[in-house]
Amino acid sequence: MPLLLSLIALTAATVPATLTYVAPSAWQPQVVTSMMRVGEFVLPRAEGSREDASLAIYFFGGTGGTVQANIDRWLGQIAQRNGRATKDVATTSRRLINGLSVTTFDATGTYVAEVTPGSAERFNKPAFRMRAAVIETKGGP
Repeated sequence: MPLLLSLIALTAATVPATLTYVAPSAWQPQVVTSMMRVGEFVLPRAEGSREDASLAIYFFGGTGGTVQANIDRWLGQIAQRNGRATKDVATTSRRLINGLSVTTFDATGTYVAEVTPGSAERFNKPAFRMRAAVIETKGGP
């Protein structure tokens, strides 16, 4: 099952990113394709998956919308074959990690997000899993 991972940092003010990360050696760095992204990686496919996973790390500098707005957007990017609402099958959780509020999202279904923002063309990738998280900070990722 293809996997899309996304990390988003929401901030109260536009300030430079302050969180850092060290990517595991198995993650293949990619050229960052957006000014809002601070990292992009290809992750090795899981057993049984048709393609590798992609991971994008975003920093919106206080302009990324609310946590719920991001969850709502992600819900709209995954469709269910049986007509059920993705919100009925997705899981979200919120926890405090090292003093930072982290909200996670996990859903499976058909990936139907816009190919590019604002595009009428959409992906159609069945058997897809999206895992995403929003980290709320004062300074970003």
